[in-house]
Amino acid sequence: MQKQRLHIENPDDTKLWKSLIKGDENAFSLLFKKHYAQLIVYGNSFNPFPDKVQDCIQDVFTDIWLYRDNLNQDVVVKAYLLSCVRKRITKLKVRDKIFTFGSSVDNIPFLIDFSIEHHLIIDEISKSQVTHLNRLINALPSRQKEAIYLRFNQDLPIEQVATTLGINYQSANNLLHRAILSMREGFKNGTLILLLLLQVFCK
Repeated sequence: MQKQRLHIENPDDTKLWKSLIKGDENAFSLLFKKHYAQLIVYGNSFNPFPDKVQDCIQDVFTDIWLYRDNLNQDVVVKAYLLSCVRKRITKLKVRDKIFTFGSSVDNIPFLIDFSIEHHLIIDEISKSQVTHLNRLINALPSRQKEAIYLRFNQDLPIEQVATTLGINYQSANNLLHRAILSMREGFKNGTLILLLLLQVFCK
């Protein structure tokens, strides 16, 4: 039987994922190219060795292709991929005996540094305000910082932040609440401007 091939211009993740499950190599390739760069950034936040991160991501996609018949069609693809990469790096660090206490990626720092050089500043927000937000985000505990990254930079709903972090909804919500509360205490203009800054800054 001839494999189905996706002929949709700029298809969304759901269409690509379902076509991949049916054995469409083109959909698999498109999905890989679409998410590879952001998965590299996310993976590098846990591991300072880019070659190993690339290997982990390639292993994730290899497994997806090999075991596509067993994949759930109803997933949020971005969150699923981020979660898989996170778990793969955890296994790598367990194997390499990086962890001293426990075997969780939560025991290592989330290394992404938020920087204003990579973001547009809108007229209503001054550079000094964004610079201050940058400092507040980077001062957060690693787990809270990662939750902020997933929620605002990756634009994941709280349910998918929870899925990616391997925790329940309430725990993810609590992480975000504590992070925003902590930043609000250091931000004189209050919660509304803080949330506006996050929406613009973390894109």
